[in-house]
Amino acid sequence: MTSPRPEPVATRYQPSHIAGNAANLTPLQRELIERVAELGPGFAERAARYDRDASFPFENYADLRAAGLLGICVPEAYGGLGADFATYVMVSAEIGRWCGSTALSFNMHVCSCLWSGAIADALDMTAEERAEHHRIRSIHYQRIVQGGQVYAQPFSEGGAAAAGAAPWGTLAKRVDGGYVVSGKKIFASLAGAADYYGVLCTLERPGQAAGGSRRDAMYLAVPANAPGVTISGDWDPLGMRGTVSRNLLFSEVFVPDEARLMPEGAYFHAVSRFPHMFATLSPTYLGIAQAAYDFTVQYLRAEVPGMPPVMRRMYPTKQYAVAEMRIKLEATRALFLQNARDACIDPDKDARMRLYAAHYTIMENANDICRLAIRTCGGQAMLKSLPLERLYRDSRCGSLMLPWTAELCMDRLGRECLYEAGERDEAIE
Repeated sequence: MTSPRPEPVATRYQPSHIAGNAANLTPLQRELIERVAELGPGFAERAARYDRDASFPFENYADLRAAGLLGICVPEAYGGLGADFATYVMVSAEIGRWCGSTALSFNMHVCSCLWSGAIADALDMTAEERAEHHRIRSIHYQRIVQGGQVYAQPFSEGGAAAAGAAPWGTLAKRVDGGYVVSGKKIFASLAGAADYYGVLCTLERPGQAAGGSRRDAMYLAVPANAPGVTISGDWDPLGMRGTVSRNLLFSEVFVPDEARLMPEGAYFHAVSRFPHMFATLSPTYLGIAQAAYDFTVQYLRAEVPGMPPVMRRMYPTKQYAVAEMRIKLEATRALFLQNARDACIDPDKDARMRLYAAHYTIMENANDICRLAIRTCGGQAMLKSLPLERLYRDSRCGSLMLPWTAELCMDRLGRECLYEAGERDEAIE
């Protein structure tokens, strides 16, 4: 007769708040993070299935919709929650703590609101341009807040445009009543799941070489069901499998004037003057780092649900490894929070350098924390029945993501460190 299996010990570990000290947050920030924390266990429970099947997290989006979070960065005047940059990135990190693919793909939706909302409001416009932008974005915000519709943000094209070094290869031609869009986007998150694709493209100028320059960038919302929109390719990547980032093809797709998510020319100025707009990818990876640390502590304390209560915390090597993980996590969180506070129009040089340093550090440290978690938890960490191997694979993807890969952050930061504005190298004789 076998002895009954011992029951796991009660869970006593209390994970850290994603922002560290919640007392320093605004009431809105605390409330929105708590909304996500309540949804989180459901996200975590479904994450393995989305990862295994490389399927989109429709159930998680239904939860986000029901919680009113689709309109998190829609200004309050339009019926949204009115979250600013700092508030959103903390909420995004909390989503990433439970499901990386959901956080990363949700970011593509939210950026459509953040860019056309708070960031556009910080740019210079004539009274006429601002009034027209108000009219148009009201249409898009109504779709999101009242209709529960989801916007994507296909970015990459396989060339230098996504890194900001060339005009977009996807082109928009001005026609009566709107634009005709043609081109291709790769790694298009939410392909087949979004209601609208926020397409970055180049407005063709008659008589201009190659049809236009980076100043001619357009940001147009293309309906997913518009004639000429097709999806191609498989999606079977290393990590972030639930983003379902397949290829999008646009063949002479007509969209009306109301498709403009930002006025003509505004995107170029936003990129130049509000660089933090590209730092909304990294919060996902802070959340993944927190999740890896939390799991490791619970595992060593024998508090993982469904696992035998075998303590491993008494070994000095385990204690040292967890201490190293915590140090990396807190350093990463500190840079993340500083970066959230820095976000503004026309940041100074030091703020830009902190931005590159923070973005790089979050992406790289997330993977390193996951590496330490797997090594510390041992052989069982390789099993797909536990989340660590998925967290590791998801975390590895961060440094590869445009527009700021790890290498591009280093390139930009190195130049900023050594050159002042307008300086050039003198010839050495």
